[in-house]
Amino acid sequence: MPAITFEPLYMERIWGGRALETTYGRALPRPDAPFGEAWEIVDREDAQSVVSDGEFSGMTLHDLWMERREEIFGGNLPDSERFPLLIKILDSADDLSIQVHPPASLAAQLGGEPKTEMWFIADAKPGAKLYVGLRKSATRASFERAIAEGSVAEQVHAIAPGKGDSIFIESGRLHAIGAGFLIHEIQQNSDTTYRVFDWNRTDPAGNPRQLHVAESLACIDFDDIEPRMDTQEGAASGCPTTLATCPFFQTTLHDLAIGEVISNPLPDRFSLITVVSGCLDNAHKTGSTVLLPKGIHVLVATARTKVLQITIPDEA
Repeated sequence: MPAITFEPLYMERIWGGRALETTYGRALPRPDAPFGEAWEIVDREDAQSVVSDGEFSGMTLHDLWMERREEIFGGNLPDSERFPLLIKILDSADDLSIQVHPPASLAAQLGGEPKTEMWFIADAKPGAKLYVGLRKSATRASFERAIAEGSVAEQVHAIAPGKGDSIFIESGRLHAIGAGFLIHEIQQNSDTTYRVFDWNRTDPAGNPRQLHVAESLACIDFDDIEPRMDTQEGAASGCPTTLATCPFFQTTLHDLAIGEVISNPLPDRFSLITVVSGCLDNAHKTGSTVLLPKGIHVLVATARTKVLQITIPDEA
C-alpha cells in the first residue's frame, strides 16, 4: 500500500497572507484573500481530509479511520470516533491574538476541547516574534489589570526564534504567533481557542473581535514564566531529532541525504510524514504531508530532504 495523500483545506484568516501560494506553490481558492491556515490532515464534523488519488481516492480520513483502521493505521491506537491529530501549516502575515487552549481538566466544563500542540518554524522573517508564557514581572493580578487597560502584550514573554526551531505548547500555555512566520503545527484534534487579547484591533466597521476573558483566565498557567524554544535531542549526533513527545503525539525531525529512506518506526503502526524541505519519491515536495500506512514501506529522498515524522505513542 503506497503513501496516502490528501487534498488540503484552506482557511481564510484576518491575520493570514499568501505564503502558501508564493512559498509552497499552492493554488489558493481566491486570488485576493488572506489565507492563514492549510489543514493538511483533519477529521472533524465540519472539515474533512479527502484522499486525492490512488486506491482510496475520494474517501475521507474519517472513512479510513472508522472502516480500515487496522489495515491502514495498525493496532493499539486510541479508540476514538475521529482521527486524533490535526496537522496544519500556518502563515502569519499579521499577529495572531494572544490566546490559550483549555486543559483536559477544564475543557468539558468550559464547553470546549483540550488542545496540546507543537510548532516547527519552517520560515521566519527577521525580527519575527513568538509570544509564549508570561514575563517574570507578571502576576495574575497584573495580568487582569492589563486586560482592563488594553496592555496585555506587556505581560507576555516574547521570543525571536529562527528557521528550524520548535516549541511545545501544552494546553494552558498562553501564546500567540507574531507576524512573519510559516509554521508547521501538530496538535490534538481540537478547534477550541480562547482569545484573551487581540492587540486592540477592530474590523472595518470598528468592532473588536470576540474575546473569551473568563475562559482564558480559568485556563492560563500563571506559573509558566519566560519559557525558551525547545532543545532538540539528537541534533548534535546527526541522528533523528526528537522535537516533542507527549501522550498525544511524538514528532521527530529527519535530515535525509539523496537516496536515504524513511519508513515507519514500527512496521505495525502508521506514521505521518511532513516534508519540511526537499522531496520524497520525486512526488512529495516541500510542504506536503502524507500518511504512510502500517508496514515496511519506504519513501526515498530524491533531494537533500528534511521531514517531520509524527506518530501516536502506545500509551495514547
